Amino acid sequence: MWLITLLLTFNYGISQRDTIRLINPSFEGKVQQGGMDFTGINGWFDCGSINFPVETPPDIHPNGYWENNLPASDKNTYLGMVVRDNGSYESVSTRLEKPLKAGNCYKFSIHLARAERYISMSRITHETANYTTPAVLRIWGGNGFCDERELLAESAPVNNTSWQINTFEFKPANDIRSLTFSVYYKTPVVFPYNGNLLVDGSSDIIRIQCPGDAPLKDVVTNLPPHKKTNKPRPATNKTDSSPVASASKPKINTEKFTPKVMVELHKDKLKEGQTIEIKKLFFTSDSSTINKSSYDVLDEIYAFLMSNNKIVIEIGGHTNNIPSDDYCNKLSTARAKSVAEYLINKGVNPEKVQFKGYGKKKPIADNRTQAGRSRNQRVEIKILNID
Repeated sequence: MWLITLLLTFNYGISQRDTIRLINPSFEGKVQQGGMDFTGINGWFDCGSINFPVETPPDIHPNGYWENNLPASDKNTYLGMVVRDNGSYESVSTRLEKPLKAGNCYKFSIHLARAERYISMSRITHETANYTTPAVLRIWGGNGFCDERELLAESAPVNNTSWQINTFEFKPANDIRSLTFSVYYKTPVVFPYNGNLLVDGSSDIIRIQCPGDAPLKDVVTNLPPHKKTNKPRPATNKTDSSPVASASKPKINTEKFTPKVMVELHKDKLKEGQTIEIKKLFFTSDSSTINKSSYDVLDEIYAFLMSNNKIVIEIGGHTNNIPSDDYCNKLSTARAKSVAEYLINKGVNPEKVQFKGYGKKKPIADNRTQAGRSRNQRVEIKILNID
């Protein structure tokens, strides 16, 4: 196993033949039977039916059950998996459209979170329990569904309750034709416990250059201007609407940088739990595409995070109350994610940035007026950790 955790996935310009797309990477499915009908997720197989046939399958969220209401980070639904105090754990598997080749190096990203409340029954006490102890994601490679032949990567224990982008690099020792995602206990563990893991937004698997190897022949070196950043970094694998810093902008000196718009961003004046509205941040109407006029304020946030290594933030998206709940949840999450991706693309450590859509749940002004609705349509920074 070879793992480098928590960097945002970048498209290295590898040709199409070196990109492997997963089937249904955002775990889209139809919620049935209280959210527990896993057969509704196309392209993924429930491995628990083999390993622990008496247990229930993984869950499709959000569904109104288990008291977890986190909106999806990508499209409509996502996967919820648990570890249990009887030693059982959940996992899902998919076949790859083409194999990972032994000895090649690959990069892959996925969105992970922990639900603050995940109410179910303890298998030991048979009483109601909150499955919230942090667990890890294990990525296994094999030749068929649920074949855990080779452990490719493992995350750190997932304790963040907002979505966070996790990226893994791995070098399989064998040809790999299937992947299995398993939730597992933080090891070493004395006694099994009840925990949960939320999974969404899987990326393509991209072949990358292995350390010490000659550059890959198919790497694209002449990137278009809108795909370049201030540093010579690889381009993102998102579409052209994804926020990427302009190449024409001067490099920011993070050590001497003083914010002009976000003047509240001063470490000595901040407190954990504090929220700060991102001013002069604009999106294309009804979309998550950031207008270029917003880059200056986002660059201020970038400089602040780069000069304060221990600060962790959540990007929170909010809307007014006019559209439906579902629309507001999706739009606010997508806008929060776009801001998080902008910061990470520029070089911020993904461990320092989480994102969450609150929809219309937290208004700060009267939605009965146009001015109030405009104020409610906002993106905020929440200070999660300072020291």
